[in-house]
Amino acid sequence: MMHSDQLFVLAIIALAIMGGVAKMWVRAQHGYPIEDRNSRRNRRRSGFVDDAGPEAERKIHLLSAENERLVGQVSRLEERIAVLERIATDPAERTAREIDALR
Repeated sequence: MMHSDQLFVLAIIALAIMGGVAKMWVRAQHGYPIEDRNSRRNRRRSGFVDDAGPEAERKIHLLSAENERLVGQVSRLEERIAVLERIATDPAERTAREIDALR
């Protein structure tokens, strides 16, 4: 049988859990991001701030532009690799004919 001290501790634990669930529910209902302790800790470590200033926006813009450039470069390289693979695997006579046809 449980003593009143044990019931009191279990009641506190239950209230804490129900409070956390209620907090998450209210945040979800109002469109706020649902966070846990780990996501807050990771955001703090990375130096991410919700109120991004003009410097952060500029950095985001520059990184986006660089990302677009790199995506284009990767797609061009993939096309070149595909051509090289085709040349390497095709018979030599057919490759020679195609080169002659291009001249």
